[in-house]
Amino acid sequence: MPDIDTESVLRTQRVRITEIFHSLQGESLPVGCPTVFIRLTGCPLRCAYCDTEYAFYGGQQMAIADILEQAGTFACPFVCVTGGEPLAQRNCLVLLTALCDLNYQVSLETSGALDVSPVDRRVSVVMDIKTPASGESDRNRWENLADLKPTDQLKFVVSDREDYDWAKAVVIERDLIGRLPVLFSPAWGRGIERELAEWILADRLAVRFQIQLHKVLWGETPGH
Repeated sequence: MPDIDTESVLRTQRVRITEIFHSLQGESLPVGCPTVFIRLTGCPLRCAYCDTEYAFYGGQQMAIADILEQAGTFACPFVCVTGGEPLAQRNCLVLLTALCDLNYQVSLETSGALDVSPVDRRVSVVMDIKTPASGESDRNRWENLADLKPTDQLKFVVSDREDYDWAKAVVIERDLIGRLPVLFSPAWGRGIERELAEWILADRLAVRFQIQLHKVLWGETPGH
């Protein structure tokens, strides 16, 4: 059980939440695993392919203790904190540590534009590197690469051949292969799934190809 001081923090510290739901993990290494998703509200970026614009505004303030209680109702060991951009809210760090303290397997989906160094080291950080077609590649915080662990993951969302060539150059020039898992994902709705797979194979590029499983199953439906 948490001590009195910890309990007080969890009851008084709040985070703005868009939704909490139970679904299959649609991307990253534990794809297909039942997971509790905690979606925080707000994001300072406006990526061209964003599929969660409904999380930019609104939401409700929730005490971290109440978030933990709701997450616990699903009896699921995997928890993913996502957004929006979760790290745009300072108390996201408190939430992440509280989840780790409860022995969840915690992942954080983040844009890569904000500092990841304060994130609890027990969390698996799934960090984007924004490609040119996102419209936000100038927001990449390259210093974050030095703070990533072998248990973290890097994700490139690829919209076209230019994005692919750019991402491949980043992977090679920064010697990312072997440091941590690197994921290449086709931007949803662009119709380049097969092309991306073929580009990766042709270049013998040792990255992981992924398609957003939740989109295949449920399309654009929120809460999945």
